[in-house]
Amino acid sequence: MTKLRTYFITFLMLFCALHSSAQADKLRNTPDTLSISFIGDVMMHSRQLEYDHKEFLAEISDDLKKSNFCAANLEFSLGGEPYSGYPAFSTPDSFAKYLAEDCGIDVFLTANNHILDRGSAGLKRTLEIYNQLSDSLGVKHTGAAYNEEDMQQRYPIYIFRRGINVALINFTYGTNLGASTRWPKVFYAREEEVLAAVRSAREQGADFVIALPHWGTEYSLSHDEFQQRWAEMLINAGVDAIIGAHPHVVQDYKTIQGKPVIYSLGNVVSNMSARNTRIGLMVTLTMVREPGSKKAEMLEPEFTFTWCSLPGMLSDNYKTIKVKEWASRRSDWLTPSDYDNMIATYERVKAASGIID
Repeated sequence: MTKLRTYFITFLMLFCALHSSAQADKLRNTPDTLSISFIGDVMMHSRQLEYDHKEFLAEISDDLKKSNFCAANLEFSLGGEPYSGYPAFSTPDSFAKYLAEDCGIDVFLTANNHILDRGSAGLKRTLEIYNQLSDSLGVKHTGAAYNEEDMQQRYPIYIFRRGINVALINFTYGTNLGASTRWPKVFYAREEEVLAAVRSAREQGADFVIALPHWGTEYSLSHDEFQQRWAEMLINAGVDAIIGAHPHVVQDYKTIQGKPVIYSLGNVVSNMSARNTRIGLMVTLTMVREPGSKKAEMLEPEFTFTWCSLPGMLSDNYKTIKVKEWASRRSDWLTPSDYDNMIATYERVKAASGIID
């Protein structure tokens, strides 16, 4: 029995050693990866304030959490009560917390034309709330800053995973209202400042630089001359990908020097009902570094079209869904004509944008 016990222990130790070695080899041969999902305009119109916002993105939240990071354009201020929608947005603080806590959004993009809707005081309060969420939930935010020191930390901001470092640069063509104080400051599309942020990202050793501009002509399915000029400038300056927002519709997808340029993601949730405004785009970028390689590679973007169903259409609330997942479920609609609208919009926008999901 003693010999059998000795043999058994020896066998067990050998098995464990071999298993551990195999696991180590597997880990050594596994590529380092970092994935980021981007969604378009998150809005809170007056009618949306009447509904439970915790249902808005429930259908896609699991998809947002699958990526290592998720970034979203939050097109509103947290200016406090009284809450309001268009044209001067002030959204409840609980909505921002919901986006971070329940939906898995890790990066709030704040450079947009509505961020100063409640003036400099509203922007200051917005940044205070986002800083609290940063402390409690680890959320990052960029697009505006308290002061010069804060701007150095947020323009660009960096996200890391398994040795891959990505810089995010968020800026806007303008704001609907101007600032009444020098600080806090919104990051505008000022060539000198934007290019300085790109250079800083490279100097800090970023493997990838992603520009996130708020730009373009509203409701146009094609990018305009301003977007074209800036896209070429950004790519020439060393940006690896561009993902835009603001037009409230999905715009065309192009490549410049082999780098992806998605001009506009459209809306992910809003009360808008104008033609093409209810379909949005989720884009996932994945960066990979193969074992033994010093240089990481960006894979082809992955696209997912979404649809914002308004109350009374698919359910009694706002409900953002993945188009392909619901494309054969017309009988589930309370208002089947809205299903027909979704499919028609999906086909129209796909044809215009050149995006294949």
